[in-house]
Amino acid sequence: MNAKIEDIEQKNSKKETIVNRLTSATLEGTQAKVIEVEATFTKGLPGFSVVGLASSDIQEAKERVKAALLTNNFVFPPLKITVNLSPSDLKKSGTHLDLSVALLIALNKETIDEDGLFVFGELGLDGRVKSSSMLFPLILSLKEQGLIERAIVPNESIKYLNHISGIDFIAVNTLTDAMTIMQEKNFVGNTQIFSYDAKNFEIDNTKYYYEENYESDFREVKGQMVAKRAALIAAAGMHNLFMEGNPGCGKSMIAKRIKDILPPVQELELLSIAKHQFLDGQTPSFKAIRPIRSPHHTATTASIFGGGSGQARIGEVALAHKGILFFDEIPHFTKQVLEAMREPLQDKRVHIARVNAKIQYEADIMFVAAQNPCPCGNLLSKSQACRCTEMEIRRYSNKLSDPFLDRIDLFVVMQEVSSEDKEGISSRQMHQEIIATFKIQKERGQKRLNGKLAEDEIDKYCIVSEDASTILESAIGKFGLSHRSIASIRKIARTIADLSKHESIEKSDILEALSYRRRK
Repeated sequence: MNAKIEDIEQKNSKKETIVNRLTSATLEGTQAKVIEVEATFTKGLPGFSVVGLASSDIQEAKERVKAALLTNNFVFPPLKITVNLSPSDLKKSGTHLDLSVALLIALNKETIDEDGLFVFGELGLDGRVKSSSMLFPLILSLKEQGLIERAIVPNESIKYLNHISGIDFIAVNTLTDAMTIMQEKNFVGNTQIFSYDAKNFEIDNTKYYYEENYESDFREVKGQMVAKRAALIAAAGMHNLFMEGNPGCGKSMIAKRIKDILPPVQELELLSIAKHQFLDGQTPSFKAIRPIRSPHHTATTASIFGGGSGQARIGEVALAHKGILFFDEIPHFTKQVLEAMREPLQDKRVHIARVNAKIQYEADIMFVAAQNPCPCGNLLSKSQACRCTEMEIRRYSNKLSDPFLDRIDLFVVMQEVSSEDKEGISSRQMHQEIIATFKIQKERGQKRLNGKLAEDEIDKYCIVSEDASTILESAIGKFGLSHRSIASIRKIARTIADLSKHESIEKSDILEALSYRRRK
């Protein structure tokens, strides 16, 4: 008899237990992870708890949710409310989970289980739905993974989120607006997709954007024709560039002018650049301009590569993604930093391993470096005497290891400044050449530019003529070129050939490419 009574009580309790679900997400590094937000309302001492490895900002959400509901005339049910964030073994953080929790509680008498609908938003105490700096990286990552098609988001975040195409955004201003949409099941997007006003062209159904904004002009760099030619080649193929010369010869001037002549970007690259800027706490401009980062040589390893004891943050390398990372006075950087640069230069990624997490960031960069020929800077000068000893010069040059230098494509020794130096090619002229070269590379079917080609792509696209092949074979034997150096020379020669409108790599292209090799 007692067993029957217990069975009846269990059945009744099951009937009275309500389980509702909504979908949201959290960031793990730069990668979004889908979170299922569940809420149950059971008989017992009234209470409100959040479980599932929630961070302090999510635990604080309980007070924000309570205040937002109470100020909107909602009466809490006399039940025990338990909110679970699944999967439970994944750490979650972010105030953008407020709205999903509030909706589950406010609509506790209704069945909520909307597949494919994501809910994001921080709540104000008066019920306003606010934006969060994590929303853009979250939603872009979900889109890149093909996991999101529609989402309820704060209206104030639309000015950023509408850059992400292919998602139906349902913008809300208040908690009441979101409740109405859930009750009426009106999940049709009510926002317009952003259209870029930058100059653009289309190749194979993909649009590429660029700006003609030359804040500083290459025409201002007088003389240095070889260095400017190397800069043109480097920018056209996104090759790594190393410049050596006396102080004041124009190394930094050239490096900082390269950013205005870099190749066009497609929409996904623009969004990827913006994602990294959001993660760093910046507000992106969404202009078709590749970034440039120039950390000082006193910067710590963590600030350059990212890190942190609790939650890892991105560094200068990741912020230069799809743009330029410039190291001025490179021998003054620590050995630890220089050797760690080998990973992003090779793999185009940064791996950060911590006790709490292992995180990976994209870092597809064009690396530009500059140095003096010796500690005092006058070794190559014809008018100034070098004050350095042979030991000091050797110690200075030995700070850069061969494995590190082997990952740089073009090496240029800058000329000494002369009063006879004249103005040369302008940034606008160089940029037009680079855009034409970019189109050649894309029309050839390349997904990546010449400087970023993989091994199998080099054999496919860097086709060398018979005469050029003979010269390359001779250079391999004469200079003892490594496998990586050979690949680098072929990629540089491919860019030179594209600038010259050569279908295959010719003799002159190989000879010029060899002239930019590192002298040991």
